[in-house]
Amino acid sequence: MAAAKIMTAIGLMSGTSMDGIDAALLQTDGDTVSGFGPSLSQPYDENFRDKLRALLGRDSDHNEDATAIGEELTDRHAEAVNRLLADNGLGPSDIDVIGFHGHTVFHQPEKGITRQIGDGGRLARQTGIKVVNDFRANDVAGGGQGAPFAPLYHAALSVKFEKPLAVLNIGGVANVTWISPDGGLIAFDTGPGNALIDDWVRDREGLAMDEGGKLAHAGTVNQAVLEQLMDNPYFDLPYPKSLDREDFDVIAATGLSTADGAATLVAFTAASIDAAAHQFPALPNRWLVCGGGRHNPALMAALRGLLLQPVEPAEMAGWQGDALEAQAFAFLAVRSLNGQPLSLPGTTGVAEPMRGGVLHHPA
Repeated sequence: MAAAKIMTAIGLMSGTSMDGIDAALLQTDGDTVSGFGPSLSQPYDENFRDKLRALLGRDSDHNEDATAIGEELTDRHAEAVNRLLADNGLGPSDIDVIGFHGHTVFHQPEKGITRQIGDGGRLARQTGIKVVNDFRANDVAGGGQGAPFAPLYHAALSVKFEKPLAVLNIGGVANVTWISPDGGLIAFDTGPGNALIDDWVRDREGLAMDEGGKLAHAGTVNQAVLEQLMDNPYFDLPYPKSLDREDFDVIAATGLSTADGAATLVAFTAASIDAAAHQFPALPNRWLVCGGGRHNPALMAALRGLLLQPVEPAEMAGWQGDALEAQAFAFLAVRSLNGQPLSLPGTTGVAEPMRGGVLHHPA
């Protein structure tokens, strides 16, 4: 069998924490990673964040507001692609495919529904590059959770690493990939990531995030509230399992000071990740942390205080932590073009390895 072609792909990720768009270039054949390219992050302005926030928890199918906001989201992604190319002396002809995740606004896999807004055809026309999007729908239609979707990329990056290994992604929702010594994969959403902390400081202080974990460091964890937050049946469910950003809220912390609430919500994210570790077949040798949460010193300290193994930012493995999720969708776009599976029974609970993605041509 001929070796798969190495392609140059751009991955685009609009995270559940709603910070903005991550774009990253990757060279891959869909099995291995041949090279990392440049990346960028393009933040959303507060007005657009408010538009996205208004869609969360609503089924966007046939929703006019979602269509209009999805078009604006697509245009912003096109700007990110064009900026990445221009900043690095590249053109559309240098890129084989774009992996366009879109933005998840509604996720209820138990009802067979997952919605990501964003128009793949519009993005292909605006960039002049083939686009693969709608990665999750086929998995959910096949009985899977539709998330997490980065585990195959985590496995490709860590082929030579000692295992078992846990790769923890802390975005708006946190998820983990556990990789066994023989390369087997287990993956699931652990609970809230940054979303509740971000919502809390936005509502209390008008800030986009707890920069540097300063509020959480200044506060004291309220154990009674933490126990109330952890008293949630999700944490006892067997994997595979997944969450919507709206499945948790900050109501239990309402009576706390801003600093104590931030500290308690950080402790909640850390405790839910610790609970996930107890579901692994065996404890990992170490945790590699990617996503925005690794930039929060209070959260990283809380994890190191709970988990028994070393907790390290992804950069300690030579990875680009801020670009990792975007790179994953570049990787998955190439796999989709190759007709390779994007999800597995151990990562989403789908009955068999599942292909996915929808291809859009520029013309």
